[in-house]
Parts: sequence; structure tokens; C-alpha cells
Amino acid sequence: MQQTRLASIARSTVYTTKSSSSDEELTLLRLIDEEYTRHPFYGNRRLALYLRNLGYVVNRKRMRRLMKKLRLVALAPAPNTSKKNPEHKIYPYLLRGVAIIRPNQVWSTDITYVRLAHRFAYLTVILDWYSRHVLSWRISNSLETLFCLECLEDALLKFGIPEMMNTDQGAQYTSHNWVNRLLDQDVKVSMDGRGRALDNIFTERLWRTVKHEDIYLRDYGRMPQLQAGLTEYFEFYNTERPHQSLSNLTPAEVYYSGVGGGAKIVDRFGKEISSVENNGAATNSL
Repeated sequence: MQQTRLASIARSTVYTTKSSSSDEELTLLRLIDEEYTRHPFYGNRRLALYLRNLGYVVNRKRMRRLMKKLRLVALAPAPNTSKKNPEHKIYPYLLRGVAIIRPNQVWSTDITYVRLAHRFAYLTVILDWYSRHVLSWRISNSLETLFCLECLEDALLKFGIPEMMNTDQGAQYTSHNWVNRLLDQDVKVSMDGRGRALDNIFTERLWRTVKHEDIYLRDYGRMPQLQAGLTEYFEFYNTERPHQSLSNLTPAEVYYSGVGGGAKIVDRFGKEISSVENNGAATNSL
């Protein structure tokens, strides 16, 4: 390149895209993600303090920005960090006090951050509340609505039509394409209350499980590795891993038999969440 020769600049520096600031942000995102997964009730104050104790200079404004990038909100009353579109309709939360007594009665979906070696990705799943069965999942390097719609279409094709779908109030799930696809199938639309991450507690628990049991252990470097690894893990999760809240049955066994599952949000403030078995026993475990 003639300009670099004239300016006595090495060509390699012109093509360098990684910076120390981006490296530091990736490190901060990784640390926040891990600490939040360990302590999901931490808000931006405690997470900022955690990072400062590790030697990083992070104020609450920067912490709120990083948490928003990770789509994190403390599992306690707090400002909602999901990115909204003010032109989209918000639907009420329909699940408080509702007993989940059969497969396909309620599905839920959400998005979580997944760290890679030099970047980050997003993971979405569709989960059957009765059985905790992961019906479909997708990964993406952006938060565009398309990968959420692809995940939904896959679940509808393989498992039929749910009675109700619960989501947060993020722009992906309030978009016309998402909502209309559900309404066209006569699916009731339910959305978490503002700042109420506990309204979607079973998906939140799934995130902690998959991160501790797979993502953090394998420390994926690239998207193809993440795709292959999660394919293997979700097969294990659905068909081999026993769940305490399902009387040590697997999600697939409970989903296909229609016996042994159940759930209920028992407190209107979302402070006490129970899984309810068919025999009436209750537990808080995933």
C-alpha cells in the first residue's frame, strides 16, 4: 500500500482490528457473565463492586451498559434491561397462579450471552415448562429477530402448537413478525412484567445449568465449536440428564409420557417459585 510506505507505517497495523479496549470489554463481559450465573440476584451495584475488587475501574453507568449487552437483570425487582421498541405492543403476564399440568401447555423462550475466545455470541432456546424439555435452540452473532423466529419455526414443526408462549419484553419478542406468527396459530402471548426476571424462572435456571455444565467447562473458541458442543449437550440434557424436580426422570421422558412434570408460579410478586409434580409435591430444583 503506497500510503503506508510514504508514511513509514507498517501495513499490519492498518489491518489490525482488535484493540486493548475491546479485549478489556470481552474480559469484563466474561467476568460479569460468570459472577451473575453464580449469583443471579446481583444487580449493577454488586457486580460493579465485584469487578472493582478484582482491580477493574467500572462505574455503575458502564456496568448498566455491559449488563444490557448481556441482557442481564437481577432476579429481584429492578429496572428492566431488555431493549424495547416503543412502537410494539406489550402483552400482560398470564402465568401467575396457573398450574402447568401437561406438555405444550406453556412454552417459554429467552436469549443469553455466550462468550467465545475473542468475541461473543447469543443463544436462544424454546423450553416446555411442564417437562423442561428444550424443544429447539439457535445461536447467532447478533440480536436480530431472525434467529429467534427460526428457533420458533423449528419447535412448531417438530412439536406442534403450544397453548401459550411466554417471553420477556425485548424487541425480538414484541416484533410484529414474532407476535403475528403466534397469533396466527391461536397461541396466547404472555410477557414478563417489567424488571421481573423471575417470571421466566425456568429458562433462567436453564441458562445457569448449561453454562456451568458445558459452556464454562469447554471454553469454546469459535461458532462452529459452539454449535457442535451445544448439539451434544442439549441431547444429553434432554435424554440422559436426570432432573431432581422431575423425580430424576429426563425431560424427554416427561415430555413424551405426559407424566411427572408440572410447574406453577405461586406468588404474585414472583418471590417464591415452585415446581409442582403430579402428586402435589413441590421442589425448587431444575
